[in-house]
Amino acid sequence: MKSPGCTLRAICKVWWFVFGEGLSDKNPLKLCFLSRHIKCLIIFNLCLGLIFLSGFFHMKSKNYIISKSHEELLIPSTPCDAKTNVMFLKTHKTASSTVLNIMFRFAERYNLTVALPAGQLVHLGYPNTFLAHFVEEFQAIGQNYNIMCNHLRFNSSEVQKVMAANTFYFSILRNPIALLESSYVYYKDSVPAFRTSKDVNEYLASPMKYYHPANYEQNIYARNIMWFDFGYDNNAEDNKKYIQAVLKEIEQNFHLILIADYFDESMILLKHTLCWDLDDVIYFKLNSRSQDTVQTLTPESKERIKVWCSLDWKLYLHFNQSFWRRLEETIGLEDLEKEVNHLRMRQKELVETCLSDQEAVGKDHIKNKALLPFQSGATNILGYNLKQDLDNRTLRTCQKMVMPELQYTSYLYAVQHPHKKRKQLGLPLLWTTFQEKMQLPTPN
Repeated sequence: MKSPGCTLRAICKVWWFVFGEGLSDKNPLKLCFLSRHIKCLIIFNLCLGLIFLSGFFHMKSKNYIISKSHEELLIPSTPCDAKTNVMFLKTHKTASSTVLNIMFRFAERYNLTVALPAGQLVHLGYPNTFLAHFVEEFQAIGQNYNIMCNHLRFNSSEVQKVMAANTFYFSILRNPIALLESSYVYYKDSVPAFRTSKDVNEYLASPMKYYHPANYEQNIYARNIMWFDFGYDNNAEDNKKYIQAVLKEIEQNFHLILIADYFDESMILLKHTLCWDLDDVIYFKLNSRSQDTVQTLTPESKERIKVWCSLDWKLYLHFNQSFWRRLEETIGLEDLEKEVNHLRMRQKELVETCLSDQEAVGKDHIKNKALLPFQSGATNILGYNLKQDLDNRTLRTCQKMVMPELQYTSYLYAVQHPHKKRKQLGLPLLWTTFQEKMQLPTPN
């Protein structure tokens, strides 16, 4: 009689003997049968293992083309180290407060040192051109800061005194048409050029009637504000040679320029470029205003802005093109869409976890006044209400995501410089008890 081969029937018999009736030394027939079939079972299992491994490595070689999980899509295709020396030029009315919040949270996550405004200031000397001594304890800390992101008027040589040689520089721009309308409403009460006009359309119909260059320090928000923030003369003549020289200099000083009008795409590009995680660039929109304060621009006003703010307009057009070119080269538009969708899914998860109203609310509906954003002009700057009874870890995460700019600056200042007089804005040194639920003094 032939010895039984390694057939599926034989293997099934082995499993039945062992698991169906149980293995026992009182059943010598079973032991005899197993002695002839156990090798078959081992060989069969080895074959299965080899088949599985070959399939696994085949999938690796194909970069998971068959099925990419959520996590796999968020892993950079090439291993890299997260950049932790980063300078963000915070421009005005460009969603930069949201970026600042991202930078502050990243600094806390990795225990990094932030170049914060000295003393009671909340800006780094703005609107004066930046000088290194505007940074708290610059003389003691020197060039050992990791993050710089508070408002300043850019001055490359002075910033380099504060930040390390390998620092990554980036900024953000916004379409000047939307930006000027936002500036008009936000700075209506403080900018002379805006104050005496009825609305933004009246102002743009004859801007020189209201705008006086002699008052340029008070009127910087009324014309070419982004050009000014980058350190240049916002009243300069629109000269092609001059503009090209400035654009070239900005390209030399900054590694990346983002576009606020495509904020989610900007965050994905930032994530890739800095080699950060998805949660490092997740955000809740901060310092936004209610829609009822938005003034409708006429078609004529929109065209007038392109002329009145021609320096900003050409700055925006130039870097909007380079932004999309960078996206295509770095990520590709197909993968970009997938990653943007993942970012929005994650954001939705955090909204459902953190926010009691599931959205931003007007200033009069913010229950915890310690989380009230600074209000300016005719705007109604929105804020957030957190859910009650969050566990300590979740509460801490949610608090940081909704914390307005001034409060977060004050908090970090107290943490980094505990021996200094605290900025008079409200937040405690540390959250030693989460039961207090941020029941803190109202910011000044």
